[in-house]
Amino acid sequence: MALNEMFVGEIVTELLKQLNAISHKSCFCKSSADNLITSIQELLPIIEELKYSGVELPAFRQSQLNRFSETLRGGIELARKVLESGRWNVYKNLQLVRKMEKLEKQVTRFISGPMQAHLLADVHHMRFETMERFNRLEQRLDSMKTGSGRWVEEAVKRTEVEGDSNLGGFSGIGLELGKDKVKKMMIERDDLNVVGIWGIGGSGKTTLANEICRDNQVQSYFNNRILFLTVSQSPDLEQLRAKIWGFITGNEPLNYTRKSQCEWGSGPQALVVLDDVWSLPVLEQLIFRVPTYKTLVISRFKFPRRVVNEVYEVELLEEDESMSLFCRSAFGQNSIPPTANETLVKQIVDECKGLPLALKVIGASLQDQPEMYWINARKRLSRGELICESHENKLLDRMAISIECLKTKVKECFMDLGSFPEDKKIPLDVLVNMWVEIHNIDEEEAFTILMELSDKNLLTLVKDARAGEAYCSYHEICVTQHDVLRDLALHLSNKGEVNERKRLLMPRRDTELPRDWEKNADQPFNAQIVSVHTGEMREMDWFHMEFPKTEVLILNFCSDKYFLPPFIDDMPKLRALIVINHGTTEATLENFSVFTNLANLRSLWLEKVSVPQLSNATVPLRNLRKLSMVLCKVSNSLDPAVLDLPQIFPRLSELVIDHCDDLVKIPLSICKVNSLQSLSLTNCHRLRELPADLGMLKKLQILRLSACPELKMLPPSIGELVGLKYLDISECVNLKCLPKEVGKLVSLEKIDMRDCLQIVNLPTHAALSNLKSLQRVICDEEVFGQWRNLEKTVPNLHVQIAEKWYSLDWLNS
Repeated sequence: MALNEMFVGEIVTELLKQLNAISHKSCFCKSSADNLITSIQELLPIIEELKYSGVELPAFRQSQLNRFSETLRGGIELARKVLESGRWNVYKNLQLVRKMEKLEKQVTRFISGPMQAHLLADVHHMRFETMERFNRLEQRLDSMKTGSGRWVEEAVKRTEVEGDSNLGGFSGIGLELGKDKVKKMMIERDDLNVVGIWGIGGSGKTTLANEICRDNQVQSYFNNRILFLTVSQSPDLEQLRAKIWGFITGNEPLNYTRKSQCEWGSGPQALVVLDDVWSLPVLEQLIFRVPTYKTLVISRFKFPRRVVNEVYEVELLEEDESMSLFCRSAFGQNSIPPTANETLVKQIVDECKGLPLALKVIGASLQDQPEMYWINARKRLSRGELICESHENKLLDRMAISIECLKTKVKECFMDLGSFPEDKKIPLDVLVNMWVEIHNIDEEEAFTILMELSDKNLLTLVKDARAGEAYCSYHEICVTQHDVLRDLALHLSNKGEVNERKRLLMPRRDTELPRDWEKNADQPFNAQIVSVHTGEMREMDWFHMEFPKTEVLILNFCSDKYFLPPFIDDMPKLRALIVINHGTTEATLENFSVFTNLANLRSLWLEKVSVPQLSNATVPLRNLRKLSMVLCKVSNSLDPAVLDLPQIFPRLSELVIDHCDDLVKIPLSICKVNSLQSLSLTNCHRLRELPADLGMLKKLQILRLSACPELKMLPPSIGELVGLKYLDISECVNLKCLPKEVGKLVSLEKIDMRDCLQIVNLPTHAALSNLKSLQRVICDEEVFGQWRNLEKTVPNLHVQIAEKWYSLDWLNS
């Protein structure tokens, strides 16, 4: 992208216009807006100098400037939100002020430092190497501290960023040709409103779509207005339609009617990408006939031209591209190494028939295997039919070869992934808890298995910015899986008689339980894992079933009301229960009385539900070790007047409450749960105070309080947490200070206090000098110097400023 295209024109002009409007109309962001106007006006002469210098910047520099261009684009959106925010919304305005201040800091730093240094260096043909931080992308999870406080020292060799579909990936000439053809359909053909990408499973359709969305020309044509949605086999059409219509109109999702489409007319250029579409009726409901808006459809199926105007058929890889992709997975290089049997390698590559997913997975499965193993794999592959559109189901049998080489526990863990809905992120916390409970392994071994599956391209890790840091939580990392690999897990799990299967799974969301379950309900089901995926379920929708051996029950649903299955009463060995609502609002759970018989339950995960009132009479979960409530309504369940936590959960070691916006304070009785080792109260925007007796939790090692903006102080008793090793108060924007009692935390190893805007002074040096175990502090610039002064007293201490490189990802949060 040319430099003058990146900066000159609508980006800077529009941002300056918005900032001037803020300066005149919005008092609460006026200061930041004025400073930003000054900074951006200082930027214009540098742009003009480069514009007329005739110097072509190297691709690396263009990439960095392109990133800064995205920062400015994000600033335009932030400015729009500021102008639209009402004065009465104090909390929202506080958040906007914070983001405006961050934007000001980012722009000012860039302009005053690396921006001028690098641009002038390029203008005068100088080589300047001061921007190493711009190249830094986290590529490993170096270590992890789990909720129970144990270290996991496993290096991650392959961590994917969210949005990449690298499993089905291909590269080189084929990718570029496909990208060019689809781009021409979308950009040069005004008569094509709906364009399709078609190909068999694992052929790289989604990878191609992602590359198109990242293309600079495409982003420029659609003004960066690109929405990527995964539809899947069991979509929530109402939710998807609301997202699309809200995106097209530029508003929050609204109730859509055909009349509103007619009244809308047209707007700015926009692109909606619909990935993994399985049926024509679904597709027809997701296409809006609005001028200047286009749809890109990715599917295994061909749709009529009246719906999808033109289709690009993904071509399988040529011989040289197939060899290169296979060798990268099998040998870690682009060609056959001298020590390998070249003929054998070529034969196996030929059997993969140019299918990217097969090349990657089979290649990874053969890595470091003896030659006899390769020979056996070739024989098994050669017995299959060709992989082509008429024999797509044979792909599963071919892919099964890559699973056979796995150790028994690793293979079992892979097959467990079929228990979760397609195209949904699986919280790593859920997986680890499940594997620990049913495979007789500890958390370190569970994480090692995860890494092995990732290294063999059998799953993809999705991480946030902190994933892999010491003491990070597993719920900050998710797992995704290519739909073909999920089909493989289901294919392997669904063999044999339904009553004798180790995993009883529903492959996709349905309105009722499978008929073969009902037909065989007269006999017990011996499954270890049971996974149900439905919409709303009433009492009459369930039928009697017995599960004498079930240890894990996964309930996925999409509704605002859900009757818990009565057959939970017939699960005497249940150790892990996972309840996840994929709907838009918290669901009301009925039949909570089934919990009275869960004497062996050790792990409970509740997501997007309204948690009923907990009491010793209704929920005597004596052996529960871990309770996680995510995106839940919890005010009724945590009523301090009736809740006696140590009586209900006498062995609870980890409590997670995340994104529960009705949590104002936690019951005082939590201070008497003597077994508690990890307490996470995160993203709870109404949490105002912590119990005064928090210091009674003598076994507590981890305390996470991040993103609780109403929290204004920590209780002085925090100094009595003699076992505390990690304290996270990041993004607690109204927290006034660190109490001096923090200096008594002799076991403390790490503090994360990034984005604590109100804390400008720390306790005295003398008060903090006893933190002899402290090894790492993450903080803002305002207190960086004060922490650095402590390094002389605490020799192993490393202090780190949170803001390290220029990104506006926080604007989307």
